[in-house]
Amino acid sequence: MKEYTISNETYTLTVSDHGAEIRSLKKNGKELMWQADPAFWGRTSPVLFPLVGNYWEKKSRWGGKTFEMSQHGFARDMDFVKLEQAPDSADHQSSDSQTEDELWFELRDNSETLKKYPFAFILQLGYKLSKDGVEVLWKVKNPSDKDIFFSIGGHPAFNCDLTKDQLLFTKKGQPLNSALKANIIEGDGSGCLSDRTKELSLDAGKLPLSYELFDEDALIIENDQADAVAVLDPSGKELLTVSFDSPLFGVWSPAGKKAPFVCIEPWYGRCDKVGFTDDISEREYGNKLAPQEEFLVSYKIR
Repeated sequence: MKEYTISNETYTLTVSDHGAEIRSLKKNGKELMWQADPAFWGRTSPVLFPLVGNYWEKKSRWGGKTFEMSQHGFARDMDFVKLEQAPDSADHQSSDSQTEDELWFELRDNSETLKKYPFAFILQLGYKLSKDGVEVLWKVKNPSDKDIFFSIGGHPAFNCDLTKDQLLFTKKGQPLNSALKANIIEGDGSGCLSDRTKELSLDAGKLPLSYELFDEDALIIENDQADAVAVLDPSGKELLTVSFDSPLFGVWSPAGKKAPFVCIEPWYGRCDKVGFTDDISEREYGNKLAPQEEFLVSYKIR
């Protein structure tokens, strides 16, 4: 495992080639990221690919065959190759060597991934540092002559005090003026989605954090209800903000552990609903790429 660090006047970012995972992000010298204490949760900011959450009974179906894969997929536990220059795309072009404010990593399918996930892929993760924070870029390419199906998401964990701090939910720069509707994970150990929902009352977009908020696992916020979530200290000062264009996101801290962090997770995909046994192409919030197509999205931390 090797770590790479880039910095500017405000931010210092460290990324590991194992999982291409953010390991540290400091703003004016203050650490924003959870430092992976295994007593609570031994990760900092894993990428979830090619699966966000769980398949029902850990199984997917494609081409008349059944495949088994554990929660959140395999990319977070694999070693990526650091690229020497940023990959070209319609939205992000660079022919020069990577600059001092940018890092890119790549993962490709192999014989082991194909046993769990029957598609060829090229996954590229990028990190761009600016005076406004870090942009996390996810690029998925389909190098094959067949359609591929996948999900992808982030799982960044941020230091905070769940007994005092608050979350602020906004959309298009304005605090939400209504309650959030959160979908709830079933309590059967499957890690899949129940039919139950929870209404989260907001005060000018603010929601007090608490350990009890996560007693039923992650809160899953669907249907573009917000496009940014900030962590505020008790005085209302913004500690950090995660902004995104994803259709849904998760908010999580481990149940029953009184952990000093919260995860704010932009997702393009989510777990199956309880009992889902249809083809992988029918999964809700799934993504499809035709042969030689590319998928490029990003989120920001400031």
